[in-house]
Amino acid sequence: MARIADASSTEVNVPLRDVLGHRELALEAVPETLRPGALDRPVRWAHVSELQDPAPYLVGGELILTAGVNLPERIDRYVRGLRDAGVTALGFGLTPTVFETLPEPLRRACARHGLPLLVVPARTPFLAVNRAVSVALTEAGQRDQRRITAARETLTRAAGGGLGELTSALAAVLRSWVALVGAGDVLASAHDAPAPLPPEVRELMATVRAGSGIRSATTEVDGGFVVVQPVYPQATASHLVVVGRPRRLEGADRAILAVGAALLGLVGRAGSDAAELGAAATGLLLGRTSPAEVARSLVGTDVVRLVAGAAYRRGPDEVARRPDWLRARLDTPLVSVLPGPSFVAVAGTVSPPVLDDLRASGWLTAVGSPVPASRVASAWAEVELLLSRARALGRPVVAGSEPLDFDALLDPGASRGFADKALAPLVALDRAQDRQLVLTLRTWLAHHGGWEPTAAELGVHRNSVRHRIAQVERALDVDLADPEARMRLWFALRWAEPGP
Repeated sequence: MARIADASSTEVNVPLRDVLGHRELALEAVPETLRPGALDRPVRWAHVSELQDPAPYLVGGELILTAGVNLPERIDRYVRGLRDAGVTALGFGLTPTVFETLPEPLRRACARHGLPLLVVPARTPFLAVNRAVSVALTEAGQRDQRRITAARETLTRAAGGGLGELTSALAAVLRSWVALVGAGDVLASAHDAPAPLPPEVRELMATVRAGSGIRSATTEVDGGFVVVQPVYPQATASHLVVVGRPRRLEGADRAILAVGAALLGLVGRAGSDAAELGAAATGLLLGRTSPAEVARSLVGTDVVRLVAGAAYRRGPDEVARRPDWLRARLDTPLVSVLPGPSFVAVAGTVSPPVLDDLRASGWLTAVGSPVPASRVASAWAEVELLLSRARALGRPVVAGSEPLDFDALLDPGASRGFADKALAPLVALDRAQDRQLVLTLRTWLAHHGGWEPTAAELGVHRNSVRHRIAQVERALDVDLADPEARMRLWFALRWAEPGP
């Protein structure tokens, strides 16, 4: 019943009736060989063959032309082989030196196996048939391209009106009914679709969901055809677009469906994000929703990680700077792109391959420790420090991924108190005189005391770095040549409250 659509269904073709209706060719169809729908069958090429068994060399959809030079004695087997190879029709050429009339065994075999048989008169050379089919295919391809272009413009305009308008527009350009079905077979949007969807369609949806990659499947239902495929850009998306109509979808129809599927995926995802974000913000403002509930709704968990990113080498291109690009990779709508460029996001889990992908796209990232959603603001100091470390190393840094995780051994309150006390003199100077001593110390330690890389990252001269570090030593009364002093200040910076 259901089948995965083959590649040939997307090729340009013309219906057999167009070839038969070409006046200059003067072709005649043998009536008893034409079954219902035969004249609507696609012709993808006309090919001359005098082989006794051409079937192994065919790909389907051909109009085979023969003068019967090597017509085999077992004509029934010959015709059955052509039919099984997917041949659209057989054109038999009448020639005075071979066959002046149509052989009756061939007529009977074509009628028995349902292979349309066309009679080519002696005055019509096969070359003329080939040329006519080639011209018709070229014109059909141009018409299809114009139709695809017009449909793309129509669907793009409709996308601005949301899922409902886009679904209706897709139904109009395909002359079909359309349904957008989400997880659990919940109807997200529809136009003239049967409700509920027939069992055969649900079975087809299960077939598509069980597969992998970008795919589509077709089945016949009540004399019509139904196509199911995932929406893009997610080839394994939970949402499927279902299209049904009396006629099979041809190449141009499938190209239009691909455009519609892409737009439905993007508009549906954007609309879902906007609705969820709006509901979450409203709940927080009214005090009816807790940060934990918001995180569960938007990220899927109330224990989150803060992710920060900074430009790496040449930095991200225009596409990789977009919030939707980052949202798709980090799997969270809570993304903010900042000048620099840089970004910060609140996410659930972030896998190493994702971080490597971001690095390859011009983003260097740091991922903080898991924290309750209510404490996400307090995680900024740690992430800022980790990002400095990532810049120094030239690779992503994830909290807790190191072999020795001291954070797990310490009481958060005690470590925070230690940090506040250790850094208090620097924080006071920064607030009073805007000296950027905390930032300079963090960057300098991340670069293992390197003057040049610290100066390059801060955008100042190396002598300015030396001067600031000397100020740090005087304010804290420490010797930063001492590795233990460096270690204590590194952890103080890691545990400090968000701030300078």
